[in-house]
Amino acid sequence: MGSDCDDVGAMALLHHFADQGKVEILGVIYSSGKVPYGVGIIDAINVYYGRPEIPVGASHDLNFGDPKDKMHAEKLAKDTVAYKNKLVHNHDAMEQTALNRKLLIQTADNSVTYITIGHTKGLYELLKSSPGSDSPLTGLELVTQKVKRWVALGALGASNEEGVGVKDWNFFRNNTASYTDYLIDHFPKPTYFVDAGAKVFTGESLEALSPGNILRTAYRDWLWNVESKRIKDQRPSWDLATVYYAVIGPGEFLQELGPGALTFDMEEGSRWVSDKVNPLHHFVLQRKDVDKAFAVKLNSAISASPKKSIAK
Repeated sequence: MGSDCDDVGAMALLHHFADQGKVEILGVIYSSGKVPYGVGIIDAINVYYGRPEIPVGASHDLNFGDPKDKMHAEKLAKDTVAYKNKLVHNHDAMEQTALNRKLLIQTADNSVTYITIGHTKGLYELLKSSPGSDSPLTGLELVTQKVKRWVALGALGASNEEGVGVKDWNFFRNNTASYTDYLIDHFPKPTYFVDAGAKVFTGESLEALSPGNILRTAYRDWLWNVESKRIKDQRPSWDLATVYYAVIGPGEFLQELGPGALTFDMEEGSRWVSDKVNPLHHFVLQRKDVDKAFAVKLNSAISASPKKSIAK
């Protein structure tokens, strides 16, 4: 939220699936701090889809994350008249680990799919959290009891014929490597690493939405600010593909590789290996020759009218 616009597309897709009754959104965590206005955009999207009650947590450490606001997130978050959002800055939201713990405590055992489409520090801090007044359980114990699986956009390119490690954005860059390293070794439930959407271009369907719409504006501003492009030029759909897998499964566009394991090296990054098997690790790739069909599916979903929109 701020560093790229496919995060916005992923939120739109998740809300679309919620409108269809395919998923319940328990909460949203914004774990970057250097662009501390992502919570405002998240809240605005929740309002647009008629779900202003969805809890939003945020990092209160303003020294971590992608340092560049590439979509004018501050401007969008502060336009509360247009978007009706009540949260603007990270400090307006509950601290991320406190909300993560609260949400897990309230849910049924083995029921939560935890999706990450950004870096890994937020989930790391949940896993490392200590017992508190909210629960006598540690973060590791809470995750073991409440989470069913972790679906992550990460380790992009880790399954390759050369068998080399990759330093991708979410798992390695912006000082996330140490958190990823810990999670890969210690996360106690099934984990699905999604590498899809790189050539699935989405966003052009948002041109049909009203001027000033939060989805359309976020894509427009990011594409123009970063690449001097317009909405019709679109953006890859890494985050959307991850949400699609988390809710729908492989479906007609994705597929799971055979048994293997994700290894992580602090110098070389992520590598998917087949000569070693971790029964908790799963690697998800996109099927061949489905880029255009997948894009059509996603574009239709993110531009669909909300069931009960509150803002334009």
